[in-house]
Amino acid sequence: MTAYDKVMAARDANKLTSVDYISKMFGDSFIELHGDRRFADDKAIVAGLAMLFDTPVTVIGIEKGRNTKERIERNFGQAHPEGYRKALRLMKQAEKFHRPILCLVDTSGAYCGISAEERGQGQAIAENILEMSTLKTPILTILIGEGGSGGALALAVADEVWMLENAVYSVISPEGCASILWKDSSKAPQAAEALKLTAQDLFDLGVIERIIRQPKAEDQAMFESLKLLISRTFEKNLALSSDELVNARYERFRKIGVPAE
Repeated sequence: MTAYDKVMAARDANKLTSVDYISKMFGDSFIELHGDRRFADDKAIVAGLAMLFDTPVTVIGIEKGRNTKERIERNFGQAHPEGYRKALRLMKQAEKFHRPILCLVDTSGAYCGISAEERGQGQAIAENILEMSTLKTPILTILIGEGGSGGALALAVADEVWMLENAVYSVISPEGCASILWKDSSKAPQAAEALKLTAQDLFDLGVIERIIRQPKAEDQAMFESLKLLISRTFEKNLALSSDELVNARYERFRKIGVPAE
């Protein structure tokens, strides 16, 4: 598959969404929590508590919706400021009780409408990035589809970042990049190659730690394996002191882009 083929796969309307992953991995143990305690409950962000085997965890996912009605209700996975503030509220709650945090990312980007700007979209994203960098509890982010710009990064300042094999992660869409560089959005496939946005590209660059096989809805064994991987990662990071955890997260991001000696 070319880079642009993977962009199309990440956007596929029939692929599994965050609520599917939550249902498959956590079942009835997931309890959704709502609202940012400031403005509203953003349905583009699904968040709550769940049991990962015997460990309570906080789960936060960006949800696009699975049909036309759901997509409109979820704003096509484009979160408003209150969505990111809801996510941060639950992250701070997780830190208080030392619960690990699992983030599932699938968004073309944060909502860029006037209403979102009026309510501080940029500040909400910046606050999440700042707070996640020093959060004293383990964080794992998995990109399950599109990982678009700051809208994805607001849930991706984690101890480890994983990607599905057909997910993408980029500062801008290929179409947007092509429109800026060449004034021609039809050159999106060329832009996709240049952006190095595929899982393999980002693994090679040290931006992510793991590539995960694309699961199918009926492949429950795959979800059980994924749960086990997540559990082992949380177990490893829970064994670290708060200072060790935060320092390791800081160093992880500081070394991105630094050429290997």
